[in-house]
Parts: sequence; C-alpha cells; structure tokens
Amino acid sequence: MDRIRLRGGRPLDGSIAIGGAKNAALPLMAASLLTPQTLTLGNVPHLADIATMAHLLQQHGVDVSMDGGNGTPEGRTIHLNAGTITSTVAPYDLVRKMRASVLVLGPLLARFGEAEVSLPGGCAIGTRPVDLHIMGLKALGAEIAVEGGYIKATAKKGLKGAVIRFPMVSVGATENLLMAAALAEGTTVLENAAREPEITDLCDCLIAMGAEIEGVGSEHITVHGKPSLQGARHQIVPDRIETGTYAAAVAICGGRVELTGTRIDLIESVVDKLREAGCSVDETPRGMTIARNGSRLRGVDFLTQPYPGFPTDMQAQAMVLMTVADGAAMITETIFENRFMHVPELARMGANIVVHGSSALVRGVPKLTGAPVMATDLRASVSLVLAGLAAEGETTVNRVYHLDRGYERLEEKLAACGAVIERLKD
Repeated sequence: MDRIRLRGGRPLDGSIAIGGAKNAALPLMAASLLTPQTLTLGNVPHLADIATMAHLLQQHGVDVSMDGGNGTPEGRTIHLNAGTITSTVAPYDLVRKMRASVLVLGPLLARFGEAEVSLPGGCAIGTRPVDLHIMGLKALGAEIAVEGGYIKATAKKGLKGAVIRFPMVSVGATENLLMAAALAEGTTVLENAAREPEITDLCDCLIAMGAEIEGVGSEHITVHGKPSLQGARHQIVPDRIETGTYAAAVAICGGRVELTGTRIDLIESVVDKLREAGCSVDETPRGMTIARNGSRLRGVDFLTQPYPGFPTDMQAQAMVLMTVADGAAMITETIFENRFMHVPELARMGANIVVHGSSALVRGVPKLTGAPVMATDLRASVSLVLAGLAAEGETTVNRVYHLDRGYERLEEKLAACGAVIERLKD
C-alpha cells in the first residue's frame, strides 16, 4: 500500500493547476443515464472515484470513452452514451467503494421505471443515510423497499411531479431528485434544496440537455419535467475543495502560490477565514494567489455549514492550520458526526487538540514534529499531508489510497512548489 513521505518547514512558491470538481463530475456522469444520446464532459479529473463511477456506468451498459487531454486537465474529456442499457441493478461490489454511486438511482428510475441499487459505502465519516433520497422519490410516486442491503425502486407508470421539502439540507438527495424530476411528468418543487456550486453545475448541464429548471443556485428549485432529454457538452466547474486545500497549504507553510483554473467566488467562506488568519488572497486573470509572509497565523474559529457556509470538506485542513497558529480556535462540525478521526494522528505530531462532542478546541503550538501517521478518510488524509508540510523532521502518511479518490498528482503539484515530498510504492 502506497505511503507519502515528506519533510516540512519549507515555504511554497510557484503555481498549481486546479482540476475539475470530483463532487460535480460524479452526478454529471450519472446524468448520462437520462438520455440515449451522448453526454460529453470536459475538465474531468483523473481520480479513483471517477474510475469507480465509470465502471459502474459501464456495467449498466453505458459506453464510456475518455480523451487524455495531452496532460492538461482542461483538455480531458469523457464521452458517455447510455443508448443501450443492459442492467438497472447497481451491485454491492461497485457501490460499496463510493457513496456517490447512489446517484444512479434517480436517473435509472426516471428513465426506465425501475432501479435496484446497493446501499452505498465510501468514507467512514458517519452514517450519512439515504433516507432523504428515498423520501423524495416516494413523493414522486415511486414504490421503494429496502431489502437485503439493496434499495429496490419501481415506478411502473412513471414519476409524477411533487412538492418536496427536505427536512435538512442534503447535496446527494438534491442531486438525485433533480435528475429524477427532469424526466418526471409535471412540475417538481424542491424546497430547502442544497445550494453548492456542484448543484448549480448539475442544473446547468441538465438545462443544456433540455431540462427546464428555475431557481438555480437557490434553496427553492422548480423543475418542469420533460418526456426526454438530449445529449450535450458541458465543462465541469473547478474543484473548490482542491482549491481550498492548496490555499491552506500555502497558509500553513508560508510563501506565495498562484492557483490556476479556479475561481475565488467558489470558496468565499474559506477565503474570508484565510484573510482573518493573516493571509492575503487576490484574484488573478488565471485564478487566484494565496500568500503569507513570515509572521505566524492568528487563531480563528470555524463552523462547518451547508453552502455558502464553511465546507465540511475543509474542516480537517482548517484544523491543521490552527495547530500552528497563535492563540486558540474552536472548530465545530455540524454536518457529519464522526469527522474528527484525524485528531489522534495530529496529536502524535504534537498538536494540542481537545474534542468536546461536535467541537474541537485547538491551541496553537510553536511547531509540529514529524511522525508516522495513518489516514482514515479522504480529507483526513490530506490534512496529515498538510501537517507534514508544517512539521519539523520527517512524516510518513500511511494508507494514502484515500487521497487518490479526491486529489490528482498531489505530491507532484506540491513538489513543483518546493515541498520535499515523495510517494513510496510498497
């Protein structure tokens, strides 16, 4: 199993290209099931989760092909054609690898009137139930049973539009129901819908496919269902979590880095906190720059919230930031109940963190010290890499296969900016 070894204490300087958003690409790939025509997606990241979704779609019968893009993420495209579907069953062996696999449920059910999808897996960061997906599809007229670890759904007379109010914000449920509603008869209203940029990106793609959607980017989305959708071409939005992660790396290490191919408006809540902590962040024609001079960071509090609040996927990175800041910081996690698994590993490196339920009190220390550490999930993995960049001495991060689910060529991008980092193959 691969490991990453690094020696900290060096500032970062240079530029890092940001790829397309994994969390946008996965539902967009599932949207290919809504049409017999070809959906072409550009700015596709090369990640393990993308490969998993491609394999899942292929076993449904989708024809999947990818253009390499000559090494540039902007030129990389994937073509998906669901003209011939051979199975409406999403099996456990594939779905268990990635939670986003459940996003095939809505499109399969809407277009074919049936779907059987294994209950999903993914990172071990809480229960993350699919109850809201099921509730919404039932409201659209589906009959659903959960048996033997599978969600078995039928809609023999097709789905019918309905008013659906989510009791809590759910990105995945919003995505699944958006896709299902696009082919449902009549009008569907989604209230308390998620507002993440990835939702907007999905709406934009569905509109390009012929869907009629109002309220894009708001918590009140109206979908006027169509009998069918067409193929389209769509460019995937830049990855805001990758953007935020590298911005945090510069904040931790010092130096100045330009992040290209991204947009500052995608991470405004993160930028606000970085500036509050003592960094400068500026928009550029190619993206944005993040810089920190020799002074130490200031401790600031973080509260994770649905978009446009501070993203839960940046919580672990923010915690590392605060371990090397002056003063204390309170980090409160409101999205997932089990997302502090990186805390014991950071403590091995000298971090001073005390967890109280859903909050963690971080007191900045003069320095972190390198140590062997173990990754537990995707964002925890990258937080340990960031801690290693800040630490004195050598750090080895074990079980980094999680990293490959969400970060493309991470060690190469950091090394190009001066980090001493390498991947060790076992």
